[in-house]
Parts: sequence; C-alpha cells; structure tokens
Amino acid sequence: MDTALPDMPSTSRKIDIAFILKKSLVSALVALVLFSLMIGIRTEAGPSGQLTYWTRFGDLAMMVVAVFAGSIVIEWLRHWWGPVETIRVVPPMAEKALSLAGRLVAPALLAFTFLVPVIFYDQRYILDLGILVLTYVMLGWGLNVVVGLAGLLDLGYVAFYAVGAYSYALLATNFGLSFWICLPLAGILAAFFGVLLGFPVLRLRGDYLAIVTLAFGEIIRLVIINWQSFTGGPNGVSGIPRPSLFGIPMTAADDGFAARLGIEFSPTHRIVLLFYLILALALLTNWVTIRLRRLPIGRAWEALREDEVACRALGINTTTTKLTAFATGAMFGGFAGAFFATRQGFISPESFTFHESALVLAIVVLGGMGSQLGVALAALAMIGGFELFRGLEQFRMLVFGGAMVLLMIWRPRGLIGHRAPTVFLKDNRAISSDLVKEGR
Repeated sequence: MDTALPDMPSTSRKIDIAFILKKSLVSALVALVLFSLMIGIRTEAGPSGQLTYWTRFGDLAMMVVAVFAGSIVIEWLRHWWGPVETIRVVPPMAEKALSLAGRLVAPALLAFTFLVPVIFYDQRYILDLGILVLTYVMLGWGLNVVVGLAGLLDLGYVAFYAVGAYSYALLATNFGLSFWICLPLAGILAAFFGVLLGFPVLRLRGDYLAIVTLAFGEIIRLVIINWQSFTGGPNGVSGIPRPSLFGIPMTAADDGFAARLGIEFSPTHRIVLLFYLILALALLTNWVTIRLRRLPIGRAWEALREDEVACRALGINTTTTKLTAFATGAMFGGFAGAFFATRQGFISPESFTFHESALVLAIVVLGGMGSQLGVALAALAMIGGFELFRGLEQFRMLVFGGAMVLLMIWRPRGLIGHRAPTVFLKDNRAISSDLVKEGR
C-alpha cells in the first residue's frame, strides 16, 4: 500500500535579486534624506554669533552605502532563514546543549558577579562600572513589576528614584540617621508616592497612561528644583554620609574597618562594600519579584497585563492590583535611589531627568518584558556597551540606535521574551463529551 508523504517546505527558494535591490535602494534613499542634515551638513555658532556650516558629504556617502549594503545582507538573511512557519530540524544533541547552556547562564553570571571584586580588586574603573550596571539592573527589575508583569506603561519611573535619593539625603543630613535606618524609610516613601501616582491613572491605559506618568516624573523634578528651602534646589544636597558595615565606618580612623582587622587601609574597601551592597539589594529585588509572581497578587498582575476587561470579568479588583504594582515597583526604585545618594555623596535634579526613565524602560523592553534574566543582560549590554564605545563619542548613539532597531526586528519581544503564566496545566487532561454539550 502506497503512502504519500506530506508536502514539506522547500529548502531551495529562488532569490529575487531585483526585489532585493529595489528594497535596498529605497532604504538608501530614505537614509540619504534623513542623514543629509544630520551628517552631510554640520552647523555651529561662530565666534561673533553668526551661523557657520561645513559639509561632510564623504561621511554621508559612506553612511548611505552602509545602509544599502546592510539592506542587501538583511534581505539575504531573511531569504536564507525562511519564514517563521518553516520547519527547521535541530539535532537532538544540539537542542540539549542549547537547553543546558540556557539553564547555566544565570548561575554562571551570578557567580562571576560575586567574584568581580576579587578578580578586579585593583581596577577601580571596573568596580565602579559594575556598581553602575547593578544599579540599573535593580531599577530594571523594579520597573519590570509595573511594565512587564502588570502591563502598565510607566514613563516617570525616575520620580521614585528621585524620591528615594532625596529621602535618604535629607533624613541623613538633617537628622543624622544611618543608611540602614533610612533605606527602608526611603522605600516606604517611594511606595507612598507610587500609590499617589496610581490613583489618578486607575481609569487610564495605553498612551494616556504614559502621558500621565511622564507628567508625574516632570512634576517631581520641578518640585525638587523650585523648593529650594527644603531640597536645596538646583544646588542639590551635598555631604551625604556613607554607609557603614554594621556600624563600623570604612575610614582610616582607629575605629575603622581596616584598623579593627589589623590590615592596611585602602579606599577600595568602601567600593567593595558598595558593590556587595547593591548586589544584595538587586538580589533582594529579584527574589521578592519571583515570589510575588507565584502569589495571587502576581497572577492578578499577569491577568491585568493580558486583558483588563477579562480581568474585571474574573472578579479581580483592578484598583488594588494597579496600586500594588505601582507601590511595589516604586519601593524598589526608592531603594535604588537611596543607594545612589550614598554612593555619590551628592545629588542634584540633573541626575533625575526623563533620560533616566527612558533608559530604564529601554532596558526592560530590550531584555524582554517579564524576564528577570533578560533585564539583567540588557542592562549589562546597554550600560557596559556605552562604556565600550566611549572613545567613539560621535557614533556610539548611532551604533546603539541601529542595534535597537535590529533587535526590535528580529526579537520584537526582547532578548528573552517570557510571558508564560506562573500557573498552568502541565499535562493535557481529557474532557468527557458529556461536559461539552450545548447548554452545559
């Protein structure tokens, strides 16, 4: 008996060279129009106030050629990779190796992070960069609660960052409280402001929600600038005390950390303490977020993210769900702000602009909304990548803009797009036909 095999997708597809060249030419023309005033002509104010300009047609031509060639490469890769529905056979050994590598990424990254102060003890620049990356990892995980889990677009997350920083700075400088006492207070105050933001936006969604949160961030920044008698205004707050290790100061005094251990004092001791402090805060944020996802409130966040109307139909109180999401995310932002204040020793309104909110939101989106590991990898790539291209000041923003566009094309849900629910049926269950009859 002859059996006919099902039609398999053809692996050999004819390349439409004319279509690829036409599409690449259109992309090059668009790049020529966009970059003509950005790269081709450069203008500056002259010494006497007049406008001077000069042309850079060579750089413009190189950019257009690069866009043309890149478009050809992208179309060729799309042809080679094929449509999404194409069946691709992956060898079992390669699939097991990729699965094992995916499970080992997070433990390996965590182990390396713990060893960074040991490996790079004498390299202050790398330690400072690691502290900065971990700060943005914590901010990304905090915003991930609001954006990734609850699905609420927040463009004013820097407001909670500023509230935490100024709460610690003002409490420590005016009342002499230690960092360990001010840290929970900063988180509580930031959560309170998160609830204040949550009430006006209970009936908003989408673009309107984004506009209100953006306005909230600007309101906080303007209040900080104009309330000079309380916040110091544009001058900021200086002389913010440094954290201690269980009451032991990290100084060269006789009661300092080095003197008590009988070792030579080094300014790196304080940097190592700050590194492990922000690492502990980031891991606390990660642990609390993972635990909350498995609780009813976490499942309510996920239901709200997927469909608010269906969430209401299920009897979930969307008011408390939204308020808890804003308060939880704001609390973690307040913790990060308190750490930022004690690390810098000086804060001012210039540190809490919309650019910070946009950067943290970009980390969450590029990493994958709802993915803890994706947010960490995106923070490492974006913050570390900016430092990597620091020598190319003119082109690093262009490089990162292009990288983000390519990532959104090939990975529209982020590096690690994870939207799997925390509760689901692992095994398929048979349902009796008596239970699916009409009217039952």
